[in-house]
Amino acid sequence: MKNIFSLLLVLTIFSSCKENLNPDTNNQSLELDQNKNLTTAQTIALKNGFNNWKDVSQINFTFNVGRNGQSAGGRQWTWKPKTNDVTMTSITDTVSFNRNTLDSISMKHDAAFINDKFWLLAPFNLVWDSGTKISEKENQIAPRSKDTLNMLTLTYSDEGGYTPGDAYDFYFGNDYIVKEWVFRKGNSPDASMTTTWEDYENFNGINIAKMHKADDGFEIYFTNVKVIK
Repeated sequence: MKNIFSLLLVLTIFSSCKENLNPDTNNQSLELDQNKNLTTAQTIALKNGFNNWKDVSQINFTFNVGRNGQSAGGRQWTWKPKTNDVTMTSITDTVSFNRNTLDSISMKHDAAFINDKFWLLAPFNLVWDSGTKISEKENQIAPRSKDTLNMLTLTYSDEGGYTPGDAYDFYFGNDYIVKEWVFRKGNSPDASMTTTWEDYENFNGINIAKMHKADDGFEIYFTNVKVIK
């Protein structure tokens, strides 16, 4: 990816990095009991407004890629989580589908949706997703900032989904807010991508990191975010 035009290719294929969820495994009505002993994963989700998600009727966002402040364009999404209706608008077309009734055509767009939604709401996927393994380590050196942070690793199973077996290392502080992460394709010991989690903003009770920066100037960021209850 030497120039801004190559980022258009990334925008098209980046969805290959995320495990798919069957629509019925994403329990949108789940609420965490703050009076019980929560796992680290649950606490991270809660700190990002997880208990407010049950009231969300629609979320709009644009997933963008760029380099050094130059945008290669983006995908605009409208998602109604209670019905799983999704609309995607890109530089080439507009497509609507329902995640409960995917077919061979809509699955291609669903793969992009799963990727973009994962970057938007990954702290919630720590609770939503089934068939995963979670491990934790304290006092780890974060790869970008070199700060000493805690690390939670989320590993997907080797079966099912668009890209089974992927792993994600979440680095977070004592406030349980993710500061950066490492994506490891196929649970490789080497990082496939490392980015920041920054520019957090609260949208109607949902805390979202709008910017993710990599070392080479590559950026994934969100615009036009709107949470409707």
